[in-house]
Amino acid sequence: MTVLKEKIIEAQAAEAVLQSESKVDSLGRAYASGGRKNATARVWIKKGTGKIKVNKREAKPYFGREILINVIKEPFVATKSTDKFDVMATISGGGLSGQAGALSNAISKALVNFDSNNRKVLRAGGFLTRDSRVVERKKYGLKKARKAQTYRKR
Repeated sequence: MTVLKEKIIEAQAAEAVLQSESKVDSLGRAYASGGRKNATARVWIKKGTGKIKVNKREAKPYFGREILINVIKEPFVATKSTDKFDVMATISGGGLSGQAGALSNAISKALVNFDSNNRKVLRAGGFLTRDSRVVERKKYGLKKARKAQTYRKR
């Protein structure tokens, strides 16, 4: 009888750990936010067929360039879950390249929230780290951040 109780307690503890690791809501969605340059992305992913909607539009017409679509899909390729999740994203700020990077970062975090086993693969690929590089400010006396006027000796 005590062995059975111990096994039940172990099973309940394991279930509690699984619930704490996976952060999926009652609708089966995982949420995360990501950033790149001045762009921020909020993402909800759920099991599906691979549809990606950005600001209520399809991703391909929104971003236009195929390279940006590839940047967005890299986390799915790394975790071998291409066409297994539907993505609904809200992005603001920055340009298209920054928005694609922010979306990739947010999708990676959401995949970890959906299944914590993805963390190791995504961490090794560098998808979970926010790229902290931002545009350098313009300095006075210069044309841009570092570009000065051409120096002429004569």
